[in-house]
Amino acid sequence: MNERNIATSIHGRYLAVPPVVSGPAPILVGFHGYAEDAEAQLERLRAIPESHRWLVVSIQALHRFYQRRTNQVVASWMTRQDREAAIADNIAYVAKCLDAVAAEYAALPKIVFAGFSQGVAMAFRAAVHSDREVAGVIAVGADVPPEIAPHALQRLPAALIARGTSDEWYTKEQFAKDEQRLRECSVNVRAVEFNGGHEWSAEVVKAASEFLQNAKA
Repeated sequence: MNERNIATSIHGRYLAVPPVVSGPAPILVGFHGYAEDAEAQLERLRAIPESHRWLVVSIQALHRFYQRRTNQVVASWMTRQDREAAIADNIAYVAKCLDAVAAEYAALPKIVFAGFSQGVAMAFRAAVHSDREVAGVIAVGADVPPEIAPHALQRLPAALIARGTSDEWYTKEQFAKDEQRLRECSVNVRAVEFNGGHEWSAEVVKAASEFLQNAKA
């Protein structure tokens, strides 16, 4: 059996909510977790008080499927199959989404990428490959992708990383390793642990609002 890969076109979707203030605004870009949709991450981002001053964009993963129990259309960013090709596809997809956003809305070049669970890897990958001014990454419930080189992480000025103390998916040990790894790459890191599980908690919302205030300054 001979296995081959082939490139093809595929359509994705994103949601955008303009800021309540007039004039160009920085962009807050969100990436949902596994078996979620763009609406789920948009809801998380809009719960951040400071986000009303930002152009909020939630990008949905390309690989859609039906949630078995509810029949809701949900999505996944990638699997381990053809991993490198999927990463390249996703990075190109995010860049196209941001080009479309910049063409439609009055946007400043400054961007914060925010991911939850499986979306954390996308937030970091998008940030280190972006040709726009990246103000930072908000990462909740998952680790920094292992393939990102130190020189790439050094492009990030700041990061907020967070985990729940009872989160079995994102362990305390990995959380500590991520914090150290980012600090060694000269990233200004705020590490937040909260009482809870694999979730986007009220403590995360508060910390994210402060992070956005600092990023916008």
